[in-house]
Amino acid sequence: MSETTIKAREPKKNAERPTYAPPVDIYENKDEILIVADLPGVVTEDLEVDLDKDHLTILAHRTLPGAGGEAFDYTRTFVVPRGIDADSISANLQNGVLRLALPKPAALKPRQIAVKAG
Repeated sequence: MSETTIKAREPKKNAERPTYAPPVDIYENKDEILIVADLPGVVTEDLEVDLDKDHLTILAHRTLPGAGGEAFDYTRTFVVPRGIDADSISANLQNGVLRLALPKPAALKPRQIAVKAG
């Protein structure tokens, strides 16, 4: 299991390489937002996950194996709810699948309001 570091800065990009948006699934429950991105062939060293205010960006670099392998990037940006703490986000890259768990702060969690009679 590989750990990816969340950085709060602008991602680096090589404008000379083709860029593709990876397929992503987004799930939400009362406690967190889960982003699952398919990044086949990407290793941890070639992956950046950046949170800048309310924008979460995934940037990965990949070179196809073999002589003269084509180099390209994966990139995808999401607007996340304000209040998500970069220090509480967990990221895991395993077998080309990136899982980002963004825990919701208490202010964003749904709550039930008691109704009083009278």
